[in-house]
Amino acid sequence: MSPPVVAERRTRTDRLLACGLVAGPLFVVVFMLESAFKGAGYSALRHPVSSLELGGGGWVQVANFLVAGVLTMAFALGVWRSGHRAGAVLIGVWGVGLLGAGVFTTDPVSGFPLGTPAASDYTTSGAMHDGFSLPAFLALFVAQLVLSRGNGRRWLVYSLLSATAYLVCFFLASAGFNQTAGLVAVGGLFQRLAVVVGWGFTIALAVRLRRT
Repeated sequence: MSPPVVAERRTRTDRLLACGLVAGPLFVVVFMLESAFKGAGYSALRHPVSSLELGGGGWVQVANFLVAGVLTMAFALGVWRSGHRAGAVLIGVWGVGLLGAGVFTTDPVSGFPLGTPAASDYTTSGAMHDGFSLPAFLALFVAQLVLSRGNGRRWLVYSLLSATAYLVCFFLASAGFNQTAGLVAVGGLFQRLAVVVGWGFTIALAVRLRRT
């Protein structure tokens, strides 16, 4: 390819990778603001981010999932164009999961909305929500492992530590939402930690790929 064509291709790839710099921070800021003002029995320590879809103003979190999903899919394409095909597919699964979580609202859990039981039977929407979300969470974990290789020792150590912290927080959050004694009251906290760690990795990856 001629130099102008190569430069244009690089510019397009950089723009796609930049979506990875925006998706995570935007998603986190929006759900943090929502959590602070949700009220009506919602606790950021106790309840999942997905529960923000329920009740008044739930459309904001729905939109948050959808926007983050679109940005993540664009980022996955940038990762693909950068030559990391397996990692790109896994990040794409994360993006699809976000989109699915926005299209299908979650079921009540841990007593939110007020008046609902701690655990309830699956509705079709709730089952679809989890059907998209759970594989997405696991795909982001595997992506951290797959993309840890070939970029030096510091990147390897960071990626493995990130993946470990992410997985531990994910399982603690899941246990809390499944009403495990001692973890119910902090399920939301551990989920938020997992989400922040996971998005932190995608941001670091975007920065690294844009520099290479």
